[in-house]
Amino acid sequence: MTLVQFKNRPGATASFNNFMDDFFPTVPSLFREAFKTPASKHFAPVNVKENEQGYILDVIAPGFDKEDFKVNVEHNILTIVGEKKAEDKIENERLLRSEYNLQSFKRSFTIDEKIDADNISAKYVNGVLSLNLPRLADVKEATKQITIS
Repeated sequence: MTLVQFKNRPGATASFNNFMDDFFPTVPSLFREAFKTPASKHFAPVNVKENEQGYILDVIAPGFDKEDFKVNVEHNILTIVGEKKAEDKIENERLLRSEYNLQSFKRSFTIDEKIDADNISAKYVNGVLSLNLPRLADVKEATKQITIS
């Protein structure tokens, strides 16, 4: 017989996180964090790519319409908010099973001074919100010839 000891006693005060830590101590912390995320914190996965012109952020958000997004830049912080409005119920229709649920999300990114915030563009195609963050054009000072008198 094996004796299993808990860090916290099971019962009303024990949480699922402690359960995971006690029974699966070898699970990498990356996967344990997924269980610890509160249900109220939802996020959409983002891919960030770099090219010669700047950066491209691809936000994976299927099921949304382009009107459901709000994107703004304030104090060098790019904020992307996706908020899906509740669908109207049809009176002669009864929902028998619902396996998906669109969650609102908010993602923020700090952008540096090399990004041209005035020319950021966005498009939404096939469930992917793609933001183009162009770099500022490098302004090289012209060489000034000084004449000696």
